[in-house]
Amino acid sequence: MLCERTSILYQELEITKYGSMYAGWIWVYTFLIYAAYHMSRKPISVVKTVLNENCSKINESLYLNDSHFCDYAPFDGDNSQSLLGLLDSAYLFMYAFAMFFSGVIAERSRLNVFLSIGMMLSGIMTAAFGFGYTFNIHVFSYFFIVQSSGWPGVVAVMGNWYGKRKRGLIMGIWNSHTSVGNILGTLIATAFLNSRWDFSFIVPGIIIFCLGVFALFFLIPEPENVGLENPNYPVLEDDEEQPRLNSSQEEEVREPLLSQDETSSEKSEIINRSEQKDVPISFLKALTIPGVMEFAFSLFFSKLVSYTFLYWLPHYLADTTDNTASESGLMSTFFDIGGIIGGILAGMLNDWTEMPASVCTVLLIFAVVFIYIYQLISVTLTRAGNIVMLIVVGLLVNGPYALITTAVSAALGTHSSLQGNSKALSTVTSIIDGTGSLGAAVGPLITGVLTNLESWSYVFIMMIIADICSCLLLVRLVKREITIQIERLKS
Repeated sequence: MLCERTSILYQELEITKYGSMYAGWIWVYTFLIYAAYHMSRKPISVVKTVLNENCSKINESLYLNDSHFCDYAPFDGDNSQSLLGLLDSAYLFMYAFAMFFSGVIAERSRLNVFLSIGMMLSGIMTAAFGFGYTFNIHVFSYFFIVQSSGWPGVVAVMGNWYGKRKRGLIMGIWNSHTSVGNILGTLIATAFLNSRWDFSFIVPGIIIFCLGVFALFFLIPEPENVGLENPNYPVLEDDEEQPRLNSSQEEEVREPLLSQDETSSEKSEIINRSEQKDVPISFLKALTIPGVMEFAFSLFFSKLVSYTFLYWLPHYLADTTDNTASESGLMSTFFDIGGIIGGILAGMLNDWTEMPASVCTVLLIFAVVFIYIYQLISVTLTRAGNIVMLIVVGLLVNGPYALITTAVSAALGTHSSLQGNSKALSTVTSIIDGTGSLGAAVGPLITGVLTNLESWSYVFIMMIIADICSCLLLVRLVKREITIQIERLKS
Protein backbone atom coordinates (compact mmCIF):
# COMPACT_ATOMS: atom_id res chain seq x y z
CA MET A 1 0.00 0.00 0.00
CA LEU A 2 2.80 2.38 0.94
CA CYS A 3 4.70 1.51 -2.24
CA GLU A 4 1.56 2.07 -4.31
CA ARG A 5 0.94 5.53 -2.84
CA THR A 6 4.64 6.39 -3.23
CA SER A 7 4.42 5.38 -6.88
CA ILE A 8 1.31 7.54 -7.38
CA LEU A 9 3.01 10.51 -5.70
CA TYR A 10 6.09 10.06 -7.90
CA GLN A 11 3.93 9.99 -11.03
CA GLU A 12 2.15 13.18 -9.94
CA LEU A 13 5.50 14.90 -9.34
CA GLU A 14 6.70 13.81 -12.78
CA ILE A 15 3.50 15.16 -14.36
CA THR A 16 3.95 18.46 -12.50
CA LYS A 17 7.59 18.65 -13.63
CA TYR A 18 6.81 18.04 -17.28
CA GLY A 19 3.75 20.27 -17.07
CA SER A 20 5.93 23.14 -15.85
CA MET A 21 8.44 22.51 -18.63
CA TYR A 22 5.73 22.55 -21.29
CA ALA A 23 4.07 25.63 -19.77
CA GLY A 24 7.42 27.44 -19.69
CA TRP A 25 7.99 26.60 -23.35
CA ILE A 26 4.52 27.87 -24.27
CA TRP A 27 5.18 31.11 -22.37
CA VAL A 28 8.46 31.70 -24.21
CA TYR A 29 7.25 30.72 -27.66
CA THR A 30 3.97 32.66 -27.57
CA PHE A 31 6.03 35.63 -26.31
CA LEU A 32 8.26 35.34 -29.38
CA ILE A 33 5.27 34.88 -31.67
CA TYR A 34 3.49 38.07 -30.67
CA ALA A 35 6.72 40.03 -30.38
CA ALA A 36 7.22 39.10 -34.05
CA TYR A 37 3.71 40.31 -34.90
CA HIS A 38 4.44 43.71 -33.35
CA MET A 39 7.94 43.80 -34.82
CA SER A 40 6.40 43.50 -38.29
CA ARG A 41 3.88 46.30 -37.57
CA LYS A 42 6.26 48.87 -36.14
CA PRO A 43 8.47 49.80 -39.15
CA ILE A 44 5.79 51.94 -40.81
CA SER A 45 5.85 54.42 -37.92
CA VAL A 46 9.62 54.82 -38.35
CA VAL A 47 9.63 54.89 -42.15
CA LYS A 48 6.98 57.63 -42.06
CA THR A 49 9.69 60.02 -40.91
CA VAL A 50 11.43 59.47 -44.27
CA LEU A 51 8.32 59.38 -46.44
CA ASN A 52 7.48 62.83 -45.10
CA GLU A 53 10.13 64.67 -43.10
CA ASN A 54 11.22 68.15 -42.12
CA CYS A 55 13.15 69.04 -45.27
CA SER A 56 14.59 72.21 -43.71
CA LYS A 57 17.00 69.99 -41.75
CA ILE A 58 18.45 68.69 -45.02
CA ASN A 59 18.88 71.84 -47.12
CA GLU A 60 17.57 75.22 -45.97
CA SER A 61 17.88 76.93 -49.38
CA LEU A 62 16.00 74.21 -51.25
CA TYR A 63 13.39 74.17 -48.49
CA LEU A 64 12.56 77.84 -49.14
CA ASN A 65 11.62 77.00 -52.75
CA ASP A 66 9.95 73.64 -52.09
CA SER A 67 9.15 72.56 -48.54
CA HIS A 68 8.56 68.97 -49.71
CA PHE A 69 11.57 68.50 -51.99
CA CYS A 70 12.89 65.56 -49.91
CA ASP A 71 9.57 63.71 -49.48
CA TYR A 72 8.30 60.62 -51.28
CA ALA A 73 5.17 60.82 -53.43
CA PRO A 74 2.30 60.90 -52.63
CA PHE A 75 3.41 62.28 -49.25
CA ASP A 76 5.01 65.36 -50.81
CA GLY A 77 2.05 67.72 -50.68
CA ASP A 78 0.29 69.92 -48.16
CA ASN A 79 -2.10 67.07 -47.29
CA SER A 80 0.75 64.68 -46.49
CA GLN A 81 -0.13 64.34 -42.80
CA SER A 82 -3.71 63.35 -43.61
CA LEU A 83 -2.46 60.76 -46.09
CA LEU A 84 -0.13 59.30 -43.48
CA GLY A 85 -3.06 59.07 -41.08
CA LEU A 86 -5.08 57.28 -43.76
CA LEU A 87 -2.16 54.91 -44.34
CA ASP A 88 -2.26 53.86 -40.69
CA SER A 89 -6.03 53.63 -40.51
CA ALA A 90 -6.41 51.68 -43.76
CA TYR A 91 -4.96 48.54 -42.25
CA LEU A 92 -5.93 49.24 -38.62
CA PHE A 93 -9.61 49.36 -39.60
CA MET A 94 -9.18 46.14 -41.55
CA TYR A 95 -7.38 44.63 -38.55
CA ALA A 96 -10.24 45.61 -36.23
CA PHE A 97 -12.85 44.30 -38.67
CA ALA A 98 -11.04 40.99 -39.13
CA MET A 99 -10.41 40.63 -35.38
CA PHE A 100 -14.10 40.02 -34.66
CA PHE A 101 -14.03 37.02 -37.00
CA SER A 102 -10.56 35.75 -36.11
CA GLY A 103 -11.59 34.71 -32.62
CA VAL A 104 -14.56 32.74 -33.93
CA ILE A 105 -12.35 31.00 -36.50
CA ALA A 106 -9.62 30.34 -33.91
CA GLU A 107 -12.09 28.55 -31.61
CA ARG A 108 -12.98 26.17 -34.41
CA SER A 109 -9.39 25.57 -35.53
CA ARG A 110 -6.30 23.89 -34.19
CA LEU A 111 -4.49 26.90 -32.75
CA ASN A 112 -0.98 26.01 -33.91
CA VAL A 113 -2.22 25.65 -37.51
CA PHE A 114 -4.26 28.86 -37.25
CA LEU A 115 -1.31 30.85 -35.90
CA SER A 116 1.17 29.30 -38.32
CA ILE A 117 -0.87 30.24 -41.38
CA GLY A 118 -1.49 33.73 -40.01
CA MET A 119 2.21 34.30 -39.29
CA MET A 120 3.40 33.07 -42.66
CA LEU A 121 0.87 35.24 -44.47
CA SER A 122 1.84 38.19 -42.23
CA GLY A 123 5.47 37.67 -43.19
CA ILE A 124 4.63 37.66 -46.88
CA MET A 125 2.46 40.78 -46.59
CA THR A 126 5.01 42.69 -44.50
CA ALA A 127 7.78 41.92 -46.98
CA ALA A 128 5.42 42.85 -49.82
CA PHE A 129 5.15 46.40 -48.47
CA GLY A 130 8.93 46.60 -48.63
CA PHE A 131 8.85 45.35 -52.22
CA GLY A 132 6.44 48.18 -52.93
CA TYR A 133 9.51 50.43 -52.76
CA THR A 134 10.98 48.56 -55.74
CA PHE A 135 7.89 47.61 -57.73
CA ASN A 136 5.73 50.66 -56.92
CA ILE A 137 2.93 48.62 -55.31
CA HIS A 138 1.07 50.54 -52.65
CA VAL A 139 -2.08 48.66 -51.63
CA PHE A 140 -1.90 48.29 -47.88
CA SER A 141 -5.34 47.69 -46.35
CA TYR A 142 -5.30 43.90 -46.69
CA PHE A 143 -2.00 43.52 -44.86
CA PHE A 144 -3.52 43.61 -41.40
CA ILE A 145 -6.33 41.18 -42.11
CA VAL A 146 -3.80 38.38 -41.63
CA GLN A 147 -2.24 40.22 -38.66
CA SER A 148 -5.52 39.78 -36.79
CA SER A 149 -4.76 36.07 -36.45
CA GLY A 150 -2.17 36.72 -33.74
CA TRP A 151 -3.89 38.00 -30.64
CA PRO A 152 -6.89 35.62 -30.29
CA GLY A 153 -4.56 32.70 -30.97
CA VAL A 154 -1.80 33.43 -28.47
CA VAL A 155 -4.16 34.50 -25.66
CA ALA A 156 -6.20 31.34 -26.12
CA VAL A 157 -3.06 29.18 -25.95
CA MET A 158 -1.85 30.99 -22.82
CA GLY A 159 -5.29 30.72 -21.24
CA ASN A 160 -5.27 26.97 -21.88
CA TRP A 161 -1.92 26.51 -20.15
CA TYR A 162 -2.13 28.92 -17.22
CA GLY A 163 -4.80 28.97 -14.52
CA LYS A 164 -6.08 32.05 -12.73
CA ARG A 165 -3.44 32.00 -9.98
CA LYS A 166 -1.04 34.95 -10.38
CA ARG A 167 -2.46 35.43 -13.87
CA GLY A 168 -1.98 39.21 -13.69
CA LEU A 169 1.76 38.96 -13.04
CA ILE A 170 2.31 36.12 -15.52
CA MET A 171 0.34 37.93 -18.22
CA GLY A 172 1.86 41.30 -17.29
CA ILE A 173 5.40 40.06 -17.85
CA TRP A 174 4.30 38.08 -20.90
CA ASN A 175 2.55 41.09 -22.42
CA SER A 176 5.89 42.91 -22.61
CA HIS A 177 6.18 41.10 -25.95
CA THR A 178 4.24 44.05 -27.40
CA SER A 179 6.89 46.55 -26.38
CA VAL A 180 9.79 44.18 -27.09
CA GLY A 181 8.41 43.67 -30.59
CA ASN A 182 8.01 47.42 -31.06
CA ILE A 183 11.61 47.99 -29.95
CA LEU A 184 12.96 45.28 -32.27
CA GLY A 185 10.89 46.62 -35.16
CA THR A 186 12.22 50.12 -34.51
CA LEU A 187 15.85 48.98 -34.33
CA ILE A 188 15.54 47.01 -37.58
CA ALA A 189 13.77 49.89 -39.34
CA THR A 190 16.29 52.53 -38.26
CA ALA A 191 19.18 50.31 -39.39
CA PHE A 192 17.98 50.56 -43.00
CA LEU A 193 16.18 53.90 -42.82
CA ASN A 194 18.72 56.10 -44.59
CA SER A 195 19.83 53.53 -47.17
CA ARG A 196 17.07 51.14 -48.30
CA TRP A 197 13.93 51.52 -46.19
CA ASP A 198 12.33 48.58 -48.01
CA PHE A 199 14.49 46.24 -45.92
CA SER A 200 12.83 47.75 -42.83
CA PHE A 201 9.84 45.60 -43.86
CA ILE A 202 11.48 42.69 -45.65
CA VAL A 203 13.66 41.62 -42.68
CA PRO A 204 10.78 41.51 -40.12
CA GLY A 205 8.67 39.74 -42.74
CA ILE A 206 11.24 36.96 -43.09
CA ILE A 207 11.55 36.58 -39.31
CA ILE A 208 7.81 36.22 -38.63
CA PHE A 209 7.44 33.83 -41.58
CA CYS A 210 10.12 31.52 -40.16
CA LEU A 211 8.55 31.61 -36.68
CA GLY A 212 5.24 30.70 -38.30
CA VAL A 213 6.78 27.59 -39.85
CA PHE A 214 8.16 26.53 -36.45
CA ALA A 215 4.78 27.18 -34.78
CA LEU A 216 3.17 24.55 -36.98
CA PHE A 217 5.41 21.85 -35.52
CA PHE A 218 6.41 23.04 -32.05
CA LEU A 219 3.45 24.99 -30.61
CA ILE A 220 1.25 22.85 -28.33
CA PRO A 221 -2.23 24.45 -28.18
CA GLU A 222 -3.60 22.61 -25.12
CA PRO A 223 -2.16 20.60 -22.20
CA GLU A 224 -4.43 17.71 -23.18
CA ASN A 225 -2.41 17.31 -26.40
CA VAL A 226 0.50 15.97 -24.32
CA GLY A 227 -1.53 14.12 -21.70
CA LEU A 228 -1.68 16.91 -19.09
CA GLU A 229 -4.66 18.46 -17.31
CA ASN A 230 -5.97 21.86 -18.30
CA PRO A 231 -5.50 24.18 -15.26
CA ASN A 232 -8.93 25.69 -15.91
CA TYR A 233 -10.66 22.33 -15.27
CA PRO A 234 -12.49 21.42 -13.18
CA VAL A 235 -14.07 24.79 -12.55
CA LEU A 236 -14.50 25.56 -8.85
CA GLU A 237 -16.08 28.47 -7.11
CA ASP A 238 -13.71 30.94 -5.45
CA ASP A 239 -11.91 29.44 -2.46
CA GLU A 240 -13.72 26.11 -2.96
CA GLU A 241 -11.51 23.10 -2.35
CA GLN A 242 -11.50 19.77 -4.17
CA PRO A 243 -13.02 17.03 -1.98
CA ARG A 244 -10.44 14.52 -0.82
CA LEU A 245 -10.70 11.06 -2.37
CA ASN A 246 -10.08 7.72 -0.75
CA SER A 247 -7.85 5.17 -2.48
CA SER A 248 -10.71 3.41 -4.28
CA GLN A 249 -12.03 6.73 -5.59
CA GLU A 250 -8.54 7.69 -6.78
CA GLU A 251 -8.37 4.49 -8.81
CA GLU A 252 -11.80 5.18 -10.28
CA VAL A 253 -10.82 8.71 -11.35
CA ARG A 254 -7.71 7.35 -13.04
CA GLU A 255 -9.72 4.92 -15.21
CA PRO A 256 -10.16 6.02 -18.87
CA LEU A 257 -13.22 8.24 -19.18
CA LEU A 258 -14.08 6.82 -22.60
CA SER A 259 -13.84 3.11 -21.69
CA GLN A 260 -15.91 0.91 -24.01
CA ASP A 261 -17.69 -0.92 -21.17
CA GLU A 262 -18.35 2.16 -19.04
CA THR A 263 -21.97 2.33 -17.89
CA SER A 264 -21.68 4.37 -14.73
CA SER A 265 -24.03 7.36 -14.64
CA GLU A 266 -21.41 9.40 -12.81
CA LYS A 267 -18.90 8.83 -15.58
CA SER A 268 -21.46 9.59 -18.26
CA GLU A 269 -22.00 12.93 -16.57
CA ILE A 270 -18.26 13.58 -16.59
CA ILE A 271 -18.06 12.65 -20.27
CA ASN A 272 -20.93 14.99 -21.15
CA ARG A 273 -19.29 17.81 -19.21
CA SER A 274 -16.00 17.17 -21.02
CA GLU A 275 -17.76 17.31 -24.39
CA GLN A 276 -19.46 20.55 -23.44
CA LYS A 277 -16.09 22.14 -22.75
CA ASP A 278 -15.15 21.71 -26.40
CA VAL A 279 -18.23 23.51 -27.77
CA PRO A 280 -17.30 27.00 -29.07
CA ILE A 281 -19.25 29.88 -27.54
CA SER A 282 -21.43 32.09 -29.74
CA PHE A 283 -20.55 35.74 -30.35
CA LEU A 284 -23.75 36.97 -28.67
CA LYS A 285 -23.19 34.71 -25.66
CA ALA A 286 -19.72 36.20 -25.20
CA LEU A 287 -21.22 39.70 -25.18
CA THR A 288 -23.38 38.79 -22.17
CA ILE A 289 -20.42 37.85 -19.95
CA PRO A 290 -20.29 40.45 -17.13
CA GLY A 291 -17.62 43.08 -17.76
CA VAL A 292 -16.90 42.28 -21.41
CA MET A 293 -18.62 45.35 -22.87
CA GLU A 294 -17.23 47.79 -20.29
CA PHE A 295 -13.65 46.61 -20.73
CA ALA A 296 -14.04 46.43 -24.52
CA PHE A 297 -15.12 50.07 -24.87
CA SER A 298 -12.61 51.20 -22.25
CA LEU A 299 -9.93 49.53 -24.36
CA PHE A 300 -11.27 51.41 -27.41
CA PHE A 301 -10.14 54.71 -25.89
CA SER A 302 -7.07 53.31 -24.15
CA LYS A 303 -5.78 51.74 -27.35
CA LEU A 304 -6.58 54.93 -29.26
CA VAL A 305 -4.01 56.72 -27.10
CA SER A 306 -1.46 53.90 -27.19
CA TYR A 307 -1.53 53.55 -30.97
CA THR A 308 -1.41 57.29 -31.50
CA PHE A 309 1.90 57.23 -29.65
CA LEU A 310 2.95 54.05 -31.44
CA TYR A 311 2.47 55.43 -34.96
CA TRP A 312 3.09 59.15 -34.50
CA LEU A 313 5.66 59.51 -31.72
CA PRO A 314 8.72 59.18 -34.03
CA HIS A 315 7.18 61.75 -36.37
CA TYR A 316 6.38 64.08 -33.46
CA LEU A 317 9.93 63.88 -32.12
CA ALA A 318 11.42 64.47 -35.57
CA ASP A 319 9.12 67.44 -36.13
CA THR A 320 9.55 69.18 -32.77
CA THR A 321 13.19 68.44 -31.87
CA ASP A 322 16.58 68.60 -33.54
CA ASN A 323 16.73 64.81 -33.81
CA THR A 324 17.20 63.12 -37.17
CA ALA A 325 14.66 60.55 -38.38
CA SER A 326 16.82 57.69 -37.06
CA GLU A 327 17.41 59.39 -33.71
CA SER A 328 13.68 60.06 -33.31
CA GLY A 329 12.89 56.42 -34.02
CA LEU A 330 15.40 55.24 -31.44
CA MET A 331 14.18 57.73 -28.82
CA SER A 332 10.60 56.54 -29.28
CA THR A 333 11.65 53.10 -27.98
CA PHE A 334 11.79 54.55 -24.46
CA PHE A 335 8.00 54.84 -24.59
CA ASP A 336 7.92 51.08 -25.17
CA ILE A 337 10.38 50.49 -22.33
CA GLY A 338 7.94 52.33 -20.08
CA GLY A 339 5.20 50.11 -21.52
CA ILE A 340 7.07 46.99 -20.40
CA ILE A 341 7.30 48.35 -16.85
CA GLY A 342 3.65 49.44 -16.93
CA GLY A 343 2.38 46.03 -18.04
CA ILE A 344 4.28 44.23 -15.28
CA LEU A 345 3.25 46.80 -12.64
CA ALA A 346 -0.42 46.62 -13.65
CA GLY A 347 -0.32 42.82 -13.51
CA MET A 348 1.24 42.82 -10.03
CA LEU A 349 -1.30 45.34 -8.74
CA ASN A 350 -4.11 43.25 -10.20
CA ASP A 351 -2.88 40.10 -8.42
CA TRP A 352 -2.46 42.00 -5.17
CA THR A 353 -5.81 43.82 -5.17
CA GLU A 354 -7.96 41.56 -7.39
CA MET A 355 -9.49 44.83 -8.64
CA PRO A 356 -8.56 45.12 -12.35
CA ALA A 357 -10.98 47.94 -13.17
CA SER A 358 -9.70 50.02 -10.24
CA VAL A 359 -6.07 49.42 -11.21
CA CYS A 360 -6.80 50.53 -14.78
CA THR A 361 -8.68 53.61 -13.59
CA VAL A 362 -5.89 54.81 -11.28
CA LEU A 363 -3.26 54.39 -14.01
CA LEU A 364 -5.47 56.17 -16.55
CA ILE A 365 -5.96 59.14 -14.22
CA PHE A 366 -2.20 59.51 -13.83
CA ALA A 367 -1.83 59.08 -17.60
CA VAL A 368 -4.10 62.09 -18.18
CA VAL A 369 -1.95 64.20 -15.85
CA PHE A 370 1.39 63.21 -17.34
CA ILE A 371 0.25 63.46 -20.97
CA TYR A 372 -0.79 67.04 -20.23
CA ILE A 373 2.55 67.77 -18.52
CA TYR A 374 4.50 66.21 -21.41
CA GLN A 375 2.61 68.31 -23.94
CA LEU A 376 3.51 71.47 -22.03
CA ILE A 377 7.23 70.82 -21.57
CA SER A 378 8.32 68.34 -24.27
CA VAL A 379 9.70 70.98 -26.64
CA THR A 380 11.93 72.49 -23.93
CA LEU A 381 13.13 69.19 -22.45
CA THR A 382 16.71 67.99 -22.74
CA ARG A 383 17.27 64.59 -24.32
CA ALA A 384 17.60 62.97 -20.89
CA GLY A 385 14.44 64.71 -19.66
CA ASN A 386 12.55 63.57 -22.76
CA ILE A 387 13.63 59.99 -22.17
CA VAL A 388 12.43 60.05 -18.54
CA MET A 389 9.05 61.52 -19.49
CA LEU A 390 8.58 59.03 -22.33
CA ILE A 391 9.21 56.13 -19.93
CA VAL A 392 6.70 57.52 -17.40
CA VAL A 393 4.04 58.24 -20.04
CA GLY A 394 4.61 54.82 -21.63
CA LEU A 395 4.17 53.14 -18.24
CA LEU A 396 0.87 54.91 -17.54
CA VAL A 397 -0.56 54.62 -21.06
CA ASN A 398 0.34 50.99 -21.76
CA GLY A 399 -0.28 49.63 -18.24
CA PRO A 400 -4.11 49.61 -18.48
CA TYR A 401 -3.99 48.58 -22.14
CA ALA A 402 -1.76 45.61 -21.28
CA LEU A 403 -3.90 44.53 -18.32
CA ILE A 404 -7.18 44.61 -20.26
CA THR A 405 -5.85 42.75 -23.29
CA THR A 406 -4.19 39.97 -21.28
CA ALA A 407 -5.22 39.13 -17.71
CA VAL A 408 -8.70 40.68 -17.96
CA SER A 409 -9.45 39.06 -21.33
CA ALA A 410 -8.21 35.68 -20.11
CA ALA A 411 -10.20 35.97 -16.87
CA LEU A 412 -13.41 36.90 -18.68
CA GLY A 413 -12.80 34.11 -21.18
CA THR A 414 -12.81 31.60 -18.30
CA HIS A 415 -15.58 33.33 -16.32
CA SER A 416 -17.55 31.15 -13.89
CA SER A 417 -20.73 31.70 -15.93
CA LEU A 418 -19.14 29.69 -18.75
CA GLN A 419 -18.88 26.55 -16.59
CA GLY A 420 -15.33 25.75 -17.65
CA ASN A 421 -15.77 26.34 -21.38
CA SER A 422 -12.28 27.60 -22.26
CA LYS A 423 -13.33 27.70 -25.91
CA ALA A 424 -14.74 31.13 -25.08
CA LEU A 425 -11.24 32.56 -24.72
CA SER A 426 -10.70 33.33 -28.40
CA THR A 427 -14.12 34.90 -28.90
CA VAL A 428 -13.94 37.06 -25.75
CA THR A 429 -10.42 38.13 -26.66
CA SER A 430 -11.44 39.00 -30.21
CA ILE A 431 -14.40 41.09 -28.98
CA ILE A 432 -12.29 43.06 -26.50
CA ASP A 433 -9.25 43.50 -28.73
CA GLY A 434 -11.36 44.04 -31.85
CA THR A 435 -13.22 46.90 -30.17
CA GLY A 436 -9.92 48.27 -28.91
CA SER A 437 -8.46 48.02 -32.39
CA LEU A 438 -11.23 50.24 -33.74
CA GLY A 439 -9.90 52.88 -31.36
CA ALA A 440 -6.39 52.11 -32.55
CA ALA A 441 -7.55 52.88 -36.09
CA VAL A 442 -9.44 56.05 -35.16
CA GLY A 443 -6.56 57.61 -33.18
CA PRO A 444 -3.93 57.76 -35.95
CA LEU A 445 -6.60 58.81 -38.48
CA ILE A 446 -7.70 61.81 -36.38
CA THR A 447 -4.06 62.61 -35.62
CA GLY A 448 -3.30 62.89 -39.33
CA VAL A 449 -6.10 65.44 -39.70
CA LEU A 450 -5.20 67.40 -36.56
CA THR A 451 -1.51 67.73 -37.43
CA ASN A 452 -2.50 69.55 -40.62
CA LEU A 453 -3.69 72.35 -38.32
CA GLU A 454 0.00 73.12 -37.67
CA SER A 455 -0.26 72.32 -33.97
CA TRP A 456 0.38 69.10 -32.06
CA SER A 457 -1.52 70.42 -29.03
CA TYR A 458 -4.83 69.27 -30.56
CA VAL A 459 -3.47 65.73 -30.72
CA PHE A 460 -2.62 65.78 -27.01
CA ILE A 461 -6.07 67.17 -26.17
CA MET A 462 -7.62 64.28 -28.12
CA MET A 463 -5.55 61.74 -26.15
CA ILE A 464 -6.44 63.34 -22.81
CA ILE A 465 -10.16 63.24 -23.63
CA ALA A 466 -9.84 59.60 -24.75
CA ASP A 467 -8.22 58.51 -21.48
CA ILE A 468 -10.90 60.34 -19.48
CA CYS A 469 -13.59 58.45 -21.45
CA SER A 470 -11.74 55.19 -20.79
CA CYS A 471 -11.90 55.93 -17.04
CA LEU A 472 -15.59 56.80 -17.06
CA LEU A 473 -16.51 53.53 -18.78
CA LEU A 474 -15.05 51.60 -15.85
CA VAL A 475 -16.89 53.50 -13.10
CA ARG A 476 -19.60 50.83 -12.62
CA LEU A 477 -17.02 48.06 -12.36
CA VAL A 478 -14.87 50.10 -9.97
CA LYS A 479 -17.89 50.72 -7.74
CA ARG A 480 -18.67 47.00 -7.75
CA GLU A 481 -15.06 46.07 -6.88
CA ILE A 482 -14.98 48.52 -3.98
CA THR A 483 -18.30 47.17 -2.67
CA ILE A 484 -16.95 43.61 -2.78
CA GLN A 485 -13.80 44.63 -0.91
CA ILE A 486 -15.83 46.40 1.78
CA GLU A 487 -18.01 43.30 2.22
CA ARG A 488 -14.89 41.15 2.58
CA LEU A 489 -13.51 43.43 5.27
CA LYS A 490 -16.80 43.28 7.18
CA SER A 491 -17.02 39.49 7.08
